[in-house]
Amino acid sequence: MSDREEFLTAKQLAEILQVSESTVRRLARKRRIPSVRLTPRIIRFHLDAVREALDVPRVSSPHHLQTDDAQLSFEDLLSS
Repeated sequence: MSDREEFLTAKQLAEILQVSESTVRRLARKRRIPSVRLTPRIIRFHLDAVREALDVPRVSSPHHLQTDDAQLSFEDLLSS
């Protein structure tokens, strides 16, 4: 089952993106990142789709994101 799609909780995604869980939920609510709402209280995120929406380069390990000198500020990330 190595081809299984992995969906993350808001907490897991927040750890990967190094932001708060509330930031992840806010980005989903504003439709800045794609999410799957399973019930009114349960929401999941597909990491590749989120990276694509945020234009983050894909790396081999989902726990370490590449960074460079041109980083977005939180204002840039949260602006509409």
